[in-house]
Amino acid sequence: MDTLKRLQEEYKNDRFATNAGCVFVEASADKVVCEMPICENLLNAHGGVMGGAIFTLADLAFAVASNLAGIPSVAIECNIRFYSATKGEKLIATCIKDKEGHNLGHYTVEIKDDLDKKIAGYTAIAFHKN
Repeated sequence: MDTLKRLQEEYKNDRFATNAGCVFVEASADKVVCEMPICENLLNAHGGVMGGAIFTLADLAFAVASNLAGIPSVAIECNIRFYSATKGEKLIATCIKDKEGHNLGHYTVEIKDDLDKKIAGYTAIAFHKN
């Protein structure tokens, strides 16, 4: 079974991200890419994408990246910075591993829209349950 199909099966019960429309686009040891279409149920009172929806997409990309090696991992710290509102139709989160240690992994997620506009930046530390 290829990696994307395995991930879809593994994360199908991640209902919050699934219900938000998040899907996996790419997954390798170096990079995980997830997308989320912008739909009405993700908008805030001002018509922009809810910050929690953007966080959900980033958090999913991080979760996949930090668990990809098969060692159960959990977030111990996450931070997000919002840069700009989107005019696009979908958001794309790209997660890379910055540094891997025995128990901790450091990750960065860049969130852009389909117009290549930088929307947010997310950093996280994972604890690997060795």
